[in-house]
Amino acid sequence: MPEATDVLIVGAGPTGLMLAGDLAAAGVSVTVLERRAQESLLTRAFAVHARTLELLDARGVADELVTRGVQIGKLQMIGDAQLDLKRLPSRFPYMLLTPQHETEAVLAKRAVTLGADVRLGAEVTGLRQDTDGVSVSVRRSDGTADTWRARYVVGADGMNSVVRRTLGFPFPGRAALRSVMLADVRLTVPQGMPLANAVREGIAFVSPLGDGWHRVVAWDRAKQLPVEAPLDLEDVRTITRKALGTDFGMHDPRWLSRFQTDERQAPRYRLGRVLLAGDAAHVHSPAGGQGMNTGLQDAANLAWRLAAVVRGRASETLLDGYQTERHPIGRKVIRDSGRMMRLALIHTPVLRTAMNLASRAAAALPPLADRLAAEATGISIAYPAPPGAHPYTGRRAPDLRLAPGAGTPRRLYEALRACRFVLVGRCPEVKGWEERLITVTPAGPQGPALLLVRPDGYVAWAADDHDQDALLAALPQWVGPR
Repeated sequence: MPEATDVLIVGAGPTGLMLAGDLAAAGVSVTVLERRAQESLLTRAFAVHARTLELLDARGVADELVTRGVQIGKLQMIGDAQLDLKRLPSRFPYMLLTPQHETEAVLAKRAVTLGADVRLGAEVTGLRQDTDGVSVSVRRSDGTADTWRARYVVGADGMNSVVRRTLGFPFPGRAALRSVMLADVRLTVPQGMPLANAVREGIAFVSPLGDGWHRVVAWDRAKQLPVEAPLDLEDVRTITRKALGTDFGMHDPRWLSRFQTDERQAPRYRLGRVLLAGDAAHVHSPAGGQGMNTGLQDAANLAWRLAAVVRGRASETLLDGYQTERHPIGRKVIRDSGRMMRLALIHTPVLRTAMNLASRAAAALPPLADRLAAEATGISIAYPAPPGAHPYTGRRAPDLRLAPGAGTPRRLYEALRACRFVLVGRCPEVKGWEERLITVTPAGPQGPALLLVRPDGYVAWAADDHDQDALLAALPQWVGPR
């Protein structure tokens, strides 16, 4: 007999682990299959932006992760201008640099603690779906075969997703930059914050990883070898010296490789009972460090929808909102990061001078600089609202202070840790949704009179007065039948 689970997630990276933890917290049986037989200490993503930290705060793991990384208060723009992140309207007014395996560690611990089943050394070799569920063929690391049966499957298995390829999801796009060099090294002259520059010969980026190592990403316009070609550290040193004036004494590499950056996106993130998230759904230039952050947002958006459908509190049409809300965000990230990369590659002196002047001017204007910082860190992400909806609808919920009380959360994002909807406001007690809804009282006037916040930290519905009838009409629409 096949092993059974409500939701089967393929891929135990940050996206898959976030999704698994959220589903387990909502009472859904969830299993994660990971092809690797053991955890990898190699870091792909290492920038954790403010909005991602807020999502992790709503899951009770942000503070632990912050202790493991390095806080960066400024973000370099194209050229030599910098955005001041200290002005962000967030509990986390900085970018956190920490190795990806640290993020995976805190998310894995949370997922397992909540009841998720994470299995390493389990490679998916085939999928077949029908009207009732999905059958998944698995090969274990010891060579034995297995079959799983799930109501839904989520492919969170990266750019070369087996789930996406097996089921024939299109993945159109293009290779944006070939033969990019990557090295994790020690530096004789350590750097406290990321540095980047582009010259006619190429580009170089150096950043601390938060664990004593530094990541170097470089591209040599005159030496574009196949990604399979071996990489010598001296090639990385050479272009870094040209772009940044020094190689900082880089030595003792623990990882050397070449890769190409692609800009691709699946036209649809769902096919029946199979969905895609993270790099399985979209890939883009590393400029801006958006990859892991976008995947974690995918997971947060999808989890509460899947939980409601699996537990019979909503129809499958609720899953359509995942495509509606997240596909445009993925498209925007691809467009913006690609634009940043192309601007960085401009080597005409006149154009580079003009670009630098424009960047400095933008950074010097507080309203524009604040807007750019909010976009770069995910703080400005908002979802479409229906016509006539309250202006707060679809926006990121602010971390409101809550009225003190014995055993009650102090902030909205602490209340969100139960992975349920949260109703903020001074209103009569709402009966019939106790298992799915938490009601809290704000500490003084801090926005709309009533605020219904989704489990992913975005506003579902709001009102400027205590209209009980309107509230009772909104709750079934979002939280499910009474």
